[in-house]
Amino acid sequence: MEKMMNMIKPKPNPQQQLRDWQRKLRQECRNIERQIRDIQREEKSVQKAIKDAAKRNDMGSAKSLAKEIVRSRRTVNRLHENKAQLNSISMHLGESVAIARTVGHLSKSSEVMKLVNNLMKAPEVAVTMQEFSKEMTKAGVIEEMVNDSLDTALDSEDIEDEIEEEVDKVLTSIAGETAAQLPEAVRKERLKQPATAQAAQEEEAIAEGADDEEELEEIRARLAKVRS
Repeated sequence: MEKMMNMIKPKPNPQQQLRDWQRKLRQECRNIERQIRDIQREEKSVQKAIKDAAKRNDMGSAKSLAKEIVRSRRTVNRLHENKAQLNSISMHLGESVAIARTVGHLSKSSEVMKLVNNLMKAPEVAVTMQEFSKEMTKAGVIEEMVNDSLDTALDSEDIEDEIEEEVDKVLTSIAGETAAQLPEAVRKERLKQPATAQAAQEEEAIAEGADDEEELEEIRARLAKVRS
């Protein structure tokens, strides 16, 4: 019965479809803005934790938290790009509707198809864009697409190297004065120590003050949550 009702239900005109899509796009942009604010607010807590860690000469923890900030800032940059692409989709859809007033139907848009395909690979908006893809394919605005995640596969080793290069800059900008007070040999030793040495240092920190370590873990968890 429901299938029959869908068959006899009049299709929305291009203007109605545009309003629906643009409303959803605006909502998605607001969601992105909220996520950006959450990440940036949480970063302030991490900055304070980095300064506190540097003051107690715990440069291993300071570096670990600085790495979290680098990752969060990369996420924010990606979210800004996603928002810009969502706005571009809205603009191109408006142009498509203007053409539809003349030809009587929505025409395919290669630009919209390209933007939707890109956003389907963005983890923050992938689910929403998959729904958009189905609706726009049905309306004839884009062709059916296959989301090939391999096209955007990232070389994790290269990214880790890039992050490592940014970590020292973050440490310098946030805890530069405090870190500068440490002897040069100590700073290099603490910043570049191997994983085993860092693990031993963290165990020592737990023995000396479990509350500090628990706070650091809580901060890392909160950052991971707002980035997801």
